[in-house]
Amino acid sequence: MEAALIALVSMIVNLISIVLILHALMSFAPIEPWHPVRRFLDRIAEPIIRPFRGLIPPVGMFDFSIMVAIIAIQILGALLTEFIRRSF
Repeated sequence: MEAALIALVSMIVNLISIVLILHALMSFAPIEPWHPVRRFLDRIAEPIIRPFRGLIPPVGMFDFSIMVAIIAIQILGALLTEFIRRSF
């Protein structure tokens, strides 16, 4: 049970991190905003990034809130994994 929960948390954290990285890379690509892949990534990534945008304003044309969101998700995943290990 413990190993399954840890694997699930790890998979979710990795999936969210990949989506955020793809979202960041897509912002540099000349793809229309209505493209299905871009809309899909926006729907998933924007609710995660939005709280961090209020804390960290963009610097020039760079948005560091995505990097902070990835770090926060990774830390949250590590804390949750440690909590699961100690609970079982």
